[in-house]
Amino acid sequence: MAPAFSLPLFRSLDRDGEDAGASSRPTFRFEKALREACGFRRIAGIDEAGRGPLAGPVVAAAVILPINEDFPGIDDSKRLTPAKRERLFDVIQTRALGVGVGIVGPEEIDTLNIRRAALLAMKKAVEALPEAPDFCLVDGRDEAPIAIPQSPLVKGDRRSLSVAAASIIAKVTRDRIMLAYHARYPDYGFDRNMGYGTRQHRAALKRVGPSPIHRRSFRGVLPS
Repeated sequence: MAPAFSLPLFRSLDRDGEDAGASSRPTFRFEKALREACGFRRIAGIDEAGRGPLAGPVVAAAVILPINEDFPGIDDSKRLTPAKRERLFDVIQTRALGVGVGIVGPEEIDTLNIRRAALLAMKKAVEALPEAPDFCLVDGRDEAPIAIPQSPLVKGDRRSLSVAAASIIAKVTRDRIMLAYHARYPDYGFDRNMGYGTRQHRAALKRVGPSPIHRRSFRGVLPS
């Protein structure tokens, strides 16, 4: 694993997420600082979706955007409606220089734990890119297990357009997976809760027990 990248200019922009308030919107300033100071050209944003649900996979995405172009509307996926996420998903897939997705299923989540599974999904996402990046911005505080220069970025999906794009790809991909699972396991309402532990979902678990895609290591899935 490569060590976290250390660059004074980059760190001065970071400041532990202090600029990532409710009204902030992601920009390319981190990507541009890395390019101008170090010459990095293929900068991937990495994010994941699905750490908290009781069922289904954790999905990560890695996205390399052309940083001299405009991408209106791209934001942290949690701040977008499903319709906006779907529209932007298509925009990103069409205009990105590279998109990679990594998926780790519930059995492996139970074996590894969710943190390690999410990092593995990030690794898979980077490996799925058509061409390797020369730097990665990773949402959160953890480094991804990749041999590429990188830096974690707290609240990266609200600060970096590349990370925000990755959050959209990861979220839409995972939601589509859960909608497909709903057709197979309709008792749990996956079409509405996407595997999260809503009251209706937990009631279904008590009534019919877990499905094959439930995370048995998560509290509330198995009878106590």
